[in-house]
Amino acid sequence: MSEQALGTGARPAMSLRTRLKLHEIDGVTLLVLPAVLFVIALFIYPFVYGFVLSFQPKAGDWLANYRKFFSDPFLYETIANTFWLAIPATLINVLISIPIALRVRRMHHRRLLTTILVIPITLGTVLIAEGLLIYLGPQGWFNRTLMLFGFGQVRLVHNYTGVMLSLILSGFPFAFLLTLSYVTGIDPSLEQAASTLGAKARARFRLILLPLLAQGLAINICLSFVQTFSVFPSAVLLGAPAGATRVISIAAYQAAYEQYDTSMASAIAMIMGFCQLAVVILILSARSFFYRGAAGGGKG
Repeated sequence: MSEQALGTGARPAMSLRTRLKLHEIDGVTLLVLPAVLFVIALFIYPFVYGFVLSFQPKAGDWLANYRKFFSDPFLYETIANTFWLAIPATLINVLISIPIALRVRRMHHRRLLTTILVIPITLGTVLIAEGLLIYLGPQGWFNRTLMLFGFGQVRLVHNYTGVMLSLILSGFPFAFLLTLSYVTGIDPSLEQAASTLGAKARARFRLILLPLLAQGLAINICLSFVQTFSVFPSAVLLGAPAGATRVISIAAYQAAYEQYDTSMASAIAMIMGFCQLAVVILILSARSFFYRGAAGGGKG
């Protein structure tokens, strides 16, 4: 009887623990709700709203905005102009960040050097563009120095070169920080073991570091590309907004704030987002192939 009594008495206690445990799980789950609401309010709702609005043109059928965009060279050529800026700037930033990150991680004053290299983040794109206008403009210090030594002026602003320099200065810190985080996560003993076995620096990079960095570099390329593809202030201040540096963001801005056609601006924004998403999916789909290729190089 006592065992039965203990058994019956234990059941409510077990049930109470179970209820407390379930209540605890529900409480933890509720902590996710603010983040979910934040994503819905700042990303999902604006995206859905803009997507629906892009199919509500001022005149014509529901595809009129997209038909207008792809039938007007002044509009659809902005895609090529943007890619022509974003892809080289992304590759330059990521490729330069690799040797610099490999060098910085071995230095004693790594934090100080890292702080110096990421200072452009604190300046912002507009301030960087203004600085380049002052230093590289026709009456800037750079051209004045060239003239002082008997050289002619070099046009480095209000063209493709000026925008590219701005994208490199503003985008490199992000690429560098990401690469540095991946590089510092690699165990140095792997390189030391390879060096002990006679592997030179180039072989250690190709056979050890590159396979381990391949996955992270793919993410780095994606994030850097998305950042550079959405270029706007640099293209306006340092480029030729009606010429070679007329990017797709400028077309969206003009549709929204000069033509007051929010529907057309939404369609251009959707096209811009699709281009970014297509490149990101392509890179993420190919990163496993790059990883296998880099790892397979060690077998040879």
